Amino acid sequence: MDDTAVGSLREALRGPVITPPDPGYDEARSIYNAMIDRRPAAVAQCVDVADVQATISFAKDTGAELAVRGGGHSGPGLCLVDDGLMLDLSPMRWVRVDPDAGTVQVGGGSQLGDVDHATHAFGLAVPAGIMSTTGVGGLTLGGGHGYLTRKYGLTIDSLLSADVVLADGSCVTASAENHPDLFWALRGGGGNFGVVTSFTFRPRPAHTVGVAVTVWPVDRTPEVLRWYREFLPAAPEDLYGFFAVLVVPPGPPFPEPIHGQKVCGVVWCYTGDLSAERLEQVLAVVGEPAPPAFHFTTPMPYPELQTMFDTLIPKGLQWYWRGDFFDTVSDAAVDVHHTFGENIPTDLSTMHLYPVDGAAHQVGADDTAWAYRDAVWSGVIGGIDPDPARADLIRQWCVDYWTALHPHSMGGSYVNFIGEQESADRVRTTYRGHFDRLASIKGAYDPDNLFHVNQNIPPVPG
Repeated sequence: MDDTAVGSLREALRGPVITPPDPGYDEARSIYNAMIDRRPAAVAQCVDVADVQATISFAKDTGAELAVRGGGHSGPGLCLVDDGLMLDLSPMRWVRVDPDAGTVQVGGGSQLGDVDHATHAFGLAVPAGIMSTTGVGGLTLGGGHGYLTRKYGLTIDSLLSADVVLADGSCVTASAENHPDLFWALRGGGGNFGVVTSFTFRPRPAHTVGVAVTVWPVDRTPEVLRWYREFLPAAPEDLYGFFAVLVVPPGPPFPEPIHGQKVCGVVWCYTGDLSAERLEQVLAVVGEPAPPAFHFTTPMPYPELQTMFDTLIPKGLQWYWRGDFFDTVSDAAVDVHHTFGENIPTDLSTMHLYPVDGAAHQVGADDTAWAYRDAVWSGVIGGIDPDPARADLIRQWCVDYWTALHPHSMGGSYVNFIGEQESADRVRTTYRGHFDRLASIKGAYDPDNLFHVNQNIPPVPG
């Protein structure tokens, strides 16, 4: 990408175009996962739709490989490409709440914390994620799940429309009424179909929620997980709790005697009656499987819950993750979780089982591209550490854990949890019987596969 070409792109954009010699290049190319170290020839920081259109046109004219960055939270780094062009939406970070219309419009570069901050003032929230630094774009296009999923469904179940710049440079609004095939594909099909410059959601009532954290010694994992797999699916949809194996971090709310201990645990979110008595009553059952090493409850503003892990796992750590869907947690799977929980390699490495039942099961199996409406949990294994010297260690633990657990899964994964160097067959399995329809829609909207730096669905001509 020579200086003349870069100069033409700079002239076409209102936002900056940053190249390797420029100050700020390393910051511009940095993403959440520091294990990914790729060097694009240029980073086009788009401030509006016209900038996005010009960047797409430039990529097509020059043949530059194109990657699209929303929040920069992609685990396998699919927002970054060596020697190509990064289309960076991070300047398009804005949120507009219309309480009368019951909508919230969100810029394509926004993070979940931006949405939480804006909607909270109106007693509203968009069901999405468990960390405020996650990008809205990638999470939504993959389907999106989080603390409010059992109550309100997946993130895509609150999506009303999306403004999309297509591979031919045109801009369309996809909704149930306009481009319904594209709208269907965007709800779970990933970044295969265009660059989404804004999303419009229907926010849901949520303000202050009941939060609890319960941990047990890791050797009690079999009893706790067998109890959890029966208890939570039968619980009211107001109660959400994701199961984890982890190392207790050195800070509040955890008492010092358990700092650094390997444990299993559940992080709870309750959206029902928030009287202290009711919250304690709902969670009185946590002693049933085994005496907890620690149990903590408190009312909390929803945006504060969303930031609870931000400082523990900030941008710039080494990450390697893989995931799978589960409709049950078999006894054999319990044994796998116990074994690998006792052998967590670093203080930040973990495994989470996120519930995706409740309201998420009330949407038809074929209504969106998300193909696992019958899943009960979306699991992810994350090898995490600040030290690059431990990258191989955390990667191997994650791969070994996943390899042992995968035979007890449903076969596919939340697309955002498919890790680096997994096969194309994993993408097909993740979309089940929806794959061929997605490939046809891809053929209609991106026949040359311009948008291929993603969990790719190759186009099939119509």
